[in-house]
Amino acid sequence: MSNIDQAETSTLGSRTVKRLGYGAMQLAGPGVFGPPRDHDAALAVLREAVVQGVDHIDTSDFYGPHITNRLIREALSPYPDDLVIVTKIGARRGTDGSWLPAFSPEALTQAVHDNLHNLGLEALDVVNLRIMFDTHGPAEGSIEAPLTVLAELQRQGLIRHIGLSNVTSAQIAEGRGITEIVCVQNQYNLAHRDDDALIDDLARHGIAYVPFFPLGGFNPLQSSTLSDVAQRLDATAMQVALAWLLHRSPNILLIPGTSSVAHLRENLAVGELMLSDDVLRELDSIASVASS
Repeated sequence: MSNIDQAETSTLGSRTVKRLGYGAMQLAGPGVFGPPRDHDAALAVLREAVVQGVDHIDTSDFYGPHITNRLIREALSPYPDDLVIVTKIGARRGTDGSWLPAFSPEALTQAVHDNLHNLGLEALDVVNLRIMFDTHGPAEGSIEAPLTVLAELQRQGLIRHIGLSNVTSAQIAEGRGITEIVCVQNQYNLAHRDDDALIDDLARHGIAYVPFFPLGGFNPLQSSTLSDVAQRLDATAMQVALAWLLHRSPNILLIPGTSSVAHLRENLAVGELMLSDDVLRELDSIASVASS
């Protein structure tokens, strides 16, 4: 039986961070568009995350757009020395809230400067290039052109580390030939496990893996097995799903998002949730059912 403690750390570029972080996406309005329903509540969640020991916040200037970064700055600046802020570029929002590619050198450069301005930073800790060949999942295609733009901004000192999001194994290999890649952010959870082999490969190379939609995203995980395990452990199904990810591989960093302080505390408590080998095998079976 193993115990993943909240304070357990992993590497993110040159920084060491706790494996349980916080994702700011849900602080924006409905559909990740517009301002939050409760501005003060959004600030309270960010401040509580830092109080609880979170040292890794994931955000993007296309959340809102421009909303979450401004909230982070208002709530937390001047930032704690140990806080790592990770952002994403490569997309923009339409006036109707749609998600659109933004890959041109001008768009990428402007996005970096917007992130710097809205966060109030002189350099960004980590910038993930979000590949938008298909908004619904990874699709093959060369990423050399946009990634070369980021590498140049890194040489200028505006970016410390570079990551990739919504990518294939081939694109990661291409990216590593252009610049150092410190993290990969793809969809992955108990039921959606296309990246199993990729996670293990990244772990061997010391590259962090950050699953988005760790709880299923817009279609939350639903499984009788998951519910049964959660009931036996006196935990919620979502807590068990997050704890499974922590057990899955030591290079996995979690960034569960919420706009509620109570839910934030519930998410961070998964670091103390113990899963036996038998329970892990039981949970592993969910992926087989989901893919059949």
